[in-house]
Amino acid sequence: MGKTIAIANQKGGVGKTTTAINLSACLAEAGKKVLVIDLDPQGNTTSGLGIDKESLENTVYDLILDECSIKESMNKVEEIPGLTVIPSDVDLAGAEVELLDVDGKEYILKNAVDYVKQDYDYIIIDCPPSLNMLTINAMTTAESILVPIQCEYYALEGISQLITTIDLVKKRLNNKLKINGVVFTMYDARTNLSSEVVDTVKENLNATVYKTIIPRNVRLAEAPSHGLPINLYDSKSAGAESYRNLAKEIIERKDI
Repeated sequence: MGKTIAIANQKGGVGKTTTAINLSACLAEAGKKVLVIDLDPQGNTTSGLGIDKESLENTVYDLILDECSIKESMNKVEEIPGLTVIPSDVDLAGAEVELLDVDGKEYILKNAVDYVKQDYDYIIIDCPPSLNMLTINAMTTAESILVPIQCEYYALEGISQLITTIDLVKKRLNNKLKINGVVFTMYDARTNLSSEVVDTVKENLNATVYKTIIPRNVRLAEAPSHGLPINLYDSKSAGAESYRNLAKEIIERKDI
């Protein structure tokens, strides 16, 4: 039975989508069967894994509106054996309004994923940068939440609201939900601020903090524009090594 991890932080620009793309690719590189669900209407995880949004027959939007089955919404990533994507595009932005009067709307994604969960080792969900019904669907589907935090001055901004939402979902919709852990992103070893942020978060958040820290890395920033995860774009870069290490940590953990 696959482990379902939602990657969430309503603060934009924290490396959420970068983590979804590259963690998924590195888990697949390690021999795991991985399904990535792009729940962000921007569709950057979709394009970052080389999926052409213009040629899609079905997306997660069609799945949520029950216009296709979950298997009909899937696209294999040809360059990475074992990696499959349920893509997204801008149409998903309208899903919130269309679901207003739907009974059980919080469970739509979970009900679909339950059909295929046994086929994958990991299901990774890239959440939108807001606490809306799409994010609630992700949290209802997942067993755990991975929180990327950028090493910057306002790193903890909004985290308390995210934790409150997780607690509410756990109480009312998904009693298995927990915080998987925190991963620091965009770390710049040349600045004191980065190390200060790491120390502050460790002191203030009661959550596992992954040993792997994702560096600020030019090759990581370039890779999405080529439709490639970092392990294919520049296999020996610091970014690739970091995401391999993060994947290894997740594989070795028994509590998620």
